[in-house]
Amino acid sequence: MIFLMNFIMFFMLMIMMIILLINWFFSKKKMKIFQKNSPFEWGFEPFESSRLPFSIQFYLIGVLFLIFDIEIIIMLPIMNSLKTLNYLSWIYSSMMILIILYLGLEFEKNEGILKWFL
Repeated sequence: MIFLMNFIMFFMLMIMMIILLINWFFSKKKMKIFQKNSPFEWGFEPFESSRLPFSIQFYLIGVLFLIFDIEIIIMLPIMNSLKTLNYLSWIYSSMMILIILYLGLEFEKNEGILKWFL
Protein backbone atom coordinates (compact mmCIF):
# COMPACT_ATOMS: atom_id res chain seq x y z
CA MET A 1 0.00 0.00 0.00
CA ILE A 2 2.80 2.42 0.88
CA PHE A 3 4.59 1.53 -2.34
CA LEU A 4 1.44 2.37 -4.30
CA MET A 5 1.08 5.73 -2.53
CA ASN A 6 4.74 6.54 -3.20
CA PHE A 7 4.32 5.60 -6.84
CA ILE A 8 1.22 7.79 -7.19
CA MET A 9 2.98 10.75 -5.55
CA PHE A 10 6.03 10.28 -7.78
CA PHE A 11 3.80 10.01 -10.85
CA MET A 12 1.92 13.20 -9.91
CA LEU A 13 5.20 15.01 -9.30
CA MET A 14 6.50 13.95 -12.71
CA ILE A 15 3.30 15.12 -14.42
CA MET A 16 3.58 18.46 -12.63
CA MET A 17 7.22 18.84 -13.68
CA ILE A 18 6.39 17.99 -17.30
CA ILE A 19 3.57 20.55 -17.34
CA LEU A 20 5.88 23.21 -15.87
CA LEU A 21 8.57 22.37 -18.42
CA ILE A 22 6.09 22.63 -21.30
CA ASN A 23 4.85 25.95 -19.94
CA TRP A 24 8.40 27.29 -19.63
CA PHE A 25 9.26 26.13 -23.14
CA PHE A 26 6.27 27.76 -24.82
CA SER A 27 6.32 30.96 -22.78
CA LYS A 28 9.84 31.98 -23.78
CA LYS A 29 9.93 34.92 -26.10
CA LYS A 30 12.03 34.15 -29.13
CA MET A 31 12.96 37.71 -29.91
CA LYS A 32 12.86 40.63 -27.52
CA ILE A 33 11.47 43.82 -28.97
CA PHE A 34 13.09 46.83 -27.34
CA GLN A 35 10.77 49.33 -29.03
CA LYS A 36 7.94 48.41 -26.68
CA ASN A 37 9.72 50.01 -23.74
CA SER A 38 10.32 53.31 -25.52
CA PRO A 39 7.92 56.28 -25.25
CA PHE A 40 5.19 56.54 -27.86
CA GLU A 41 4.44 60.27 -27.85
CA TRP A 42 5.60 61.03 -31.41
CA GLY A 43 9.24 60.84 -30.44
CA PHE A 44 8.89 63.12 -27.43
CA GLU A 45 10.32 61.97 -24.16
CA PRO A 46 7.58 62.08 -21.52
CA PHE A 47 8.00 64.71 -18.82
CA GLU A 48 6.70 62.44 -16.10
CA SER A 49 5.60 58.88 -15.67
CA SER A 50 2.26 58.02 -17.22
CA ARG A 51 1.46 55.81 -14.26
CA LEU A 52 -0.13 57.48 -11.27
CA PRO A 53 1.25 56.63 -7.85
CA PHE A 54 -0.85 54.16 -5.91
CA SER A 55 -1.62 55.12 -2.34
CA ILE A 56 -0.52 52.56 0.23
CA GLN A 57 -3.73 53.23 2.18
CA PHE A 58 -5.78 51.51 -0.53
CA TYR A 59 -3.49 48.49 -0.38
CA LEU A 60 -3.75 48.31 3.42
CA ILE A 61 -7.54 48.61 3.30
CA GLY A 62 -7.62 45.83 0.70
CA VAL A 63 -5.53 43.55 2.90
CA LEU A 64 -7.68 44.50 5.89
CA PHE A 65 -10.79 43.60 3.90
CA LEU A 66 -9.35 40.17 3.01
CA ILE A 67 -8.42 39.51 6.63
CA PHE A 68 -11.92 40.56 7.71
CA ASP A 69 -13.44 38.15 5.19
CA ILE A 70 -11.33 35.31 6.55
CA GLU A 71 -12.40 36.22 10.08
CA ILE A 72 -16.05 36.10 9.04
CA ILE A 73 -15.49 32.68 7.45
CA ILE A 74 -13.98 31.50 10.73
CA MET A 75 -16.98 32.83 12.66
CA LEU A 76 -19.64 31.17 10.47
CA PRO A 77 -19.23 27.61 11.85
CA ILE A 78 -19.71 28.87 15.42
CA MET A 79 -23.49 28.54 15.10
CA ASN A 80 -23.17 24.95 13.90
CA SER A 81 -20.81 24.05 16.72
CA LEU A 82 -23.50 24.87 19.29
CA LYS A 83 -25.09 21.50 18.50
CA THR A 84 -21.92 19.52 19.20
CA LEU A 85 -20.38 21.46 22.09
CA ASN A 86 -21.83 22.04 25.49
CA TYR A 87 -22.98 25.57 26.22
CA LEU A 88 -19.97 26.70 28.31
CA SER A 89 -17.42 25.44 25.78
CA TRP A 90 -19.34 27.15 23.01
CA ILE A 91 -19.42 30.48 24.87
CA TYR A 92 -15.71 30.20 25.73
CA SER A 93 -14.66 29.49 22.14
CA SER A 94 -16.96 32.19 20.74
CA MET A 95 -15.68 34.78 23.19
CA MET A 96 -12.05 33.89 22.43
CA ILE A 97 -12.62 34.38 18.70
CA LEU A 98 -14.42 37.68 19.26
CA ILE A 99 -11.68 38.90 21.62
CA ILE A 100 -9.03 38.06 19.03
CA LEU A 101 -11.01 39.96 16.39
CA TYR A 102 -11.38 42.97 18.68
CA LEU A 103 -7.68 42.97 19.59
CA GLY A 104 -6.81 42.85 15.90
CA LEU A 105 -9.06 45.83 15.24
CA GLU A 106 -7.48 47.78 18.10
CA PHE A 107 -3.99 46.93 16.83
CA GLU A 108 -4.88 48.17 13.35
CA LYS A 109 -6.35 51.35 14.82
CA ASN A 110 -3.24 51.97 16.96
CA GLU A 111 -0.92 51.39 14.00
CA GLY A 112 -2.75 54.10 12.06
CA ILE A 113 -4.07 51.88 9.30
CA LEU A 114 -7.60 53.02 10.05
CA LYS A 115 -6.68 56.63 10.86
CA TRP A 116 -8.74 58.09 8.04
CA PHE A 117 -11.47 55.49 8.40
CA LEU A 118 -12.27 55.37 12.15
